Amino acid sequence: MDAITRIEKLEQVVARQAETIAKQAALIEQYIEQLRLAKCRQFGVSCEKSDDDIRQLNLFSELFGLETKPPKEPEIEEVTYSRKKRKGKREADLSGLPVERINHELPEDQRVCPDCGNLFPDIGVTIRKELKVISARVVVVEHATHAYKECDCPRSADELPTTSIVRAESPTPLIDGSLASASLVAYIIVQKYLNGLPLYRIENGFVFDGITISRQTMCNWVIKCVEAYLITIYKRLIAFLLLESVLHADETTLQVLRELGRKAQTKSYEWIYRTSGCAEHPIIIYDYKQTRKADHPKKFLAGFNGYLHTDGYQGYHDLHSGIIIVGFSTFAFGESRATRVRESSRCELAARSAGFQRRPQNNSKGEAGGIRRGAGRRVH
Repeated sequence: MDAITRIEKLEQVVARQAETIAKQAALIEQYIEQLRLAKCRQFGVSCEKSDDDIRQLNLFSELFGLETKPPKEPEIEEVTYSRKKRKGKREADLSGLPVERINHELPEDQRVCPDCGNLFPDIGVTIRKELKVISARVVVVEHATHAYKECDCPRSADELPTTSIVRAESPTPLIDGSLASASLVAYIIVQKYLNGLPLYRIENGFVFDGITISRQTMCNWVIKCVEAYLITIYKRLIAFLLLESVLHADETTLQVLRELGRKAQTKSYEWIYRTSGCAEHPIIIYDYKQTRKADHPKKFLAGFNGYLHTDGYQGYHDLHSGIIIVGFSTFAFGESRATRVRESSRCELAARSAGFQRRPQNNSKGEAGGIRRGAGRRVH
């Protein structure tokens, strides 16, 4: 083999290695981009609008030879302004809290005038306020119900001797055979559903305070209290919700773990119905369903008549004739920005102009209050 042939083969090997290195570099760049986007989805801010620095993968960059240029660093403009502090804000924030006053006074022997022997007069008090937090305190409450036996008083010869036992009245337990009290279950519900703490963190918090309550036990308590007590309130809220003239509706996906007969990766839906901004009492109803079938809003909104603000999902557009669908419109302005139509206090007036009038809550025929369609035209 001469030198020229060896050089040609080495050049071919180098070309193949260069091609392999280029492909590997492209794959590494793609994997790094996927890892960055995965971290953004897991740890970044969750919102519907993507920021400029969150770039999607360009699937056709290699095909058309396009290069994705990094975005320019945004110019930071420092804005300073002065604002006059509003007086009375602290007093307004503290107005609903109980006040514990601690007086700091000089001892009587230190208030005696060395010349005349009289006590110094009190000429005023300087008040400094601070907030004190009292940590939650768990107490074991024992309900000792006493039983009493009637006295063996002498009776007439005709009466047979009887023994009667009388017990004192005691409050009914929240859950039979359980340590749960109303205050404890209310604390768990507030921590989980209002403050957003998962049950394992609540469990760790109880362990820190010297109490052992498993997350399974807390979950069972909440479920049993919902089934025994809160379901009645939930149904009552739905009844009041359907009496409104304007409602909002939407649905979103979620995953439910360990649901009977379904995999954890199966997609489920949470249907949300809420009152409008002009409602006197705001109500938000969450209705869990396993599917996105149009039968769910049909069944839920069967007793509703009025305006329904929702999106373009066809399931909302097949409701009964007493419901008028009002979609949210978007308009392009300037740099491809969209403005969502905001509902104002004129929504009740718009409903009335379309021919909807509220029925009285109590009428002579005993009908429930609601909305009836009068003579008018639809507003689009």
